Amino acid sequence: RWLRQHECVEKLNMHAILSASAGQEQLLTELLVTYAKIPVLIGELISVEIWKHKIFPVLCRLEDFKPRSTFPIYVVLHHEASIINLLETVFFYKEICESAEDSILDLIDYCHRKLTLLAARSTNRQTVTPAVLVPPQELQKQAETMEFEISLKALSVLRFITDQVESLPLSALTRMLNTHNLPCLLVELVEHCPWSCREAGKLKKFENGVWHVVPPEDQVKMTKLDGQVWLALLNLLLSPECQRKYHFDGFNKSQLLKLRAFLTDVLVDQLPNLVEMQRFLSHLAVTEPAPPKKDLVLEQVPVIWDHILKKNTGKWEAIAKHQVKRVFSPTEEELKLQARRWAQTYSLDMIEALAPDKPRCRVCGTEAAKRCSRCRNEWYCTR
Repeated sequence: RWLRQHECVEKLNMHAILSASAGQEQLLTELLVTYAKIPVLIGELISVEIWKHKIFPVLCRLEDFKPRSTFPIYVVLHHEASIINLLETVFFYKEICESAEDSILDLIDYCHRKLTLLAARSTNRQTVTPAVLVPPQELQKQAETMEFEISLKALSVLRFITDQVESLPLSALTRMLNTHNLPCLLVELVEHCPWSCREAGKLKKFENGVWHVVPPEDQVKMTKLDGQVWLALLNLLLSPECQRKYHFDGFNKSQLLKLRAFLTDVLVDQLPNLVEMQRFLSHLAVTEPAPPKKDLVLEQVPVIWDHILKKNTGKWEAIAKHQVKRVFSPTEEELKLQARRWAQTYSLDMIEALAPDKPRCRVCGTEAAKRCSRCRNEWYCTR
């Protein structure tokens, strides 16, 4: 049953990517909102994260666990990557963010945990994973690589959440600004930039899922990940509501003022909105902002993480042993069946079936490449 659910998530993920590339993602987002599936996906995301924290290390420590294939375990590890990728694709839309309802708090906490891992990686210059991983070695390496890429996806999701600060619940703003102090965490990412490194005197950056050497003429060019951090900072620092709620104490102020060293003319030319950031920081340097008003008496808290932990405390080893027997030790026939199902999921025929039809011109009916900038629904072959 869980594998069928994972296949559905994979197909949704592929459909979302194909729809976004064709500019036809409205139908998918409407369905996710109508059937209230965003809270379900967030709950599933956090469940898999807890599995990686609590169950996966126990599986790796079991001396008598020598699976015929590690593929079933890899599928569970990959499940988190599939969900966060799907959320990254659809969270661009305001209605998706609003449809998360109270579970947006759980998603903010999830993103904070992932960004903390990124910051730790940048400080130590090595991959940091949320559990002490031991053999099987191939799973350790795969989990390590996926954890880094998942954290980068979480950064994008968080930036899309900050785009909607005006419509977020008050508790969500309080959680981002005061509970987790996300502005200072984002400053840490700007300062250390975990998606770039130097090897053998050459600058390498992580983009589109791979590390590549950056030629000298492109070294000052802003990457998409750099842009996500700066846009999130703009949303959190320049919004009037956020400025009213954020506590600009001595530490926070000194951390934020570090950004001035990075706001070069070259950077501002690439993202002109940063001019407003420069003005804000110049004003912050010579003023003492008023402390935030404590006008929130009752505050919502995330529940998914705590509920799963409380429900299963003291049972992790028993759950791991049960899963070894029932899930992760399939027979040869079961492995073949799973392999066939996965081959069908990723077949070209399936991908073509999931791909939306190419848009047609509203006037002549031929394939269209230009979408109406007003309604965003109609397509035309020419202007």
